[in-house]
Amino acid sequence: MAKIFVRERTRISKGEGLPRFAIVGVEGSDLKFFQIHVRKSELDAIAQSIGAEVVMLPRGTGQDAGEGSGGGRRQKRSNRRRANRGGNA
Repeated sequence: MAKIFVRERTRISKGEGLPRFAIVGVEGSDLKFFQIHVRKSELDAIAQSIGAEVVMLPRGTGQDAGEGSGGGRRQKRSNRRRANRGGNA
């Protein structure tokens, strides 16, 4: 049986109108996801269609849980240009 591993997104709550679940991985199926954030109803429909089990992963409970340690946009790296200024020798 195929399994779809998902977790709840940390900054999304019920009633915001945004997808609450993030797909982490799929086991035992050739299924490709083109949208990684899905709604519960979409997730259930996909799982039922392919006969998969949805596995909910627990949220982190560690020291850094919920502190924005991931996601979002990356910071610009200004050092990249400085390192290449040495010349085109």
